[in-house]
Amino acid sequence: MTDNSTGRRGSAGGVLVAATVAMGLLAGVFYIFACTIMPSLSRSDDRVFIEVMQNIDDQIQNPVFFLSFLGAPLLAAIAAWQARRSPYRWWVWAGFAAVALAFLLTVTVNIPLNNALADAGDPARIADPAAVRKEFEDPWVAWNVVRALLSTLALACLARALLVYRGPHTSYLESAAGSSASR
Repeated sequence: MTDNSTGRRGSAGGVLVAATVAMGLLAGVFYIFACTIMPSLSRSDDRVFIEVMQNIDDQIQNPVFFLSFLGAPLLAAIAAWQARRSPYRWWVWAGFAAVALAFLLTVTVNIPLNNALADAGDPARIADPAAVRKEFEDPWVAWNVVRALLSTLALACLARALLVYRGPHTSYLESAAGSSASR
C-alpha cells in the first residue's frame, strides 16, 4: 500500500486527512444550523428572523468559511483520484459523492433562497415580512437538514477511508518483539 518506490506513502494520506477535516468543519456548520440556529430563530418575529438571516448570509461569506465550503469537495475529489487503485477507494468516492450532492444543494437551493431574502431589502421596510419569511424558512430549513445529513455521511465515509488507508497496524510492543533489539 505504498505510493512510491521508497516504501513511503505519498501525499494521498495528507490529502485524505485534509478532506476529512474540511468535511467535518462543513458538516458542523450545517449541523449547528439544523440543531440550534434555525430552531432559535423560529422563535423570533418575522422582521428579526429576516434581519438575522440576512446578517448571517453576509457574514458567512468570508475566506475562512470558503476554505471548508470549497475545500471539502475539492480535497475529496483529489483524494478520490489519488485513491482510484486503492482498497479504500469506494469509501473516498462515496464521501466525494455525498459532499458533491451537499454542495449542489447549497448552490441550487440554499444560496438562491438566501439571495431572494437579501433582495427583499431592509426588514423594517418590507410590506409583508410574514410572506417573505414563509417563502424562505421552511424550504431553507428542510434542505439544510438534507445537506447536513449528506455532509455527515461524507464525513463518515472519509473517516472510514482513513481507517482503511491506515490499515491494520501492530503495536509498538508487537513490533519490538520481532526486532533484533529485543533479543
